[in-house]
Amino acid sequence: MCDEAVDPGMSVNDQRGPSVDSRTADRKAKVAERLAHRGCNTRKGAVKVVIPWPDRLYVVEPAPLITVAGRLERKGGREMVGRCPTRQDAQEAADWLVDRFSRLVPGLAVTADIEAGGGQFLVVLATGRR
Repeated sequence: MCDEAVDPGMSVNDQRGPSVDSRTADRKAKVAERLAHRGCNTRKGAVKVVIPWPDRLYVVEPAPLITVAGRLERKGGREMVGRCPTRQDAQEAADWLVDRFSRLVPGLAVTADIEAGGGQFLVVLATGRR
């Protein structure tokens, strides 16, 4: 959730210790479980989880990544996740997204496409099952 490694050998009583995160309360969603920090997983129940986009990326109207991950995992397909003013900005965002989604949803193969249109560059995520 916080994008930092979880040490499975730490005490489960430590805030940085391992905890099982099911990512959803919907048992029909068939979503795999993963390890999360105990503190992150506990906080998730009290506040809506948000994965921040890095400040170094120039993305206009960035999509909420947890929501995008859930939709792509359930339905697959393609989803536009942001607009960038230059192709270079879009490529940097696309590279970061593919890396980030590889850790957020490890069982889902995610690629990023860049589409030019209207004087801007759209970053589109596409999925395929591994």
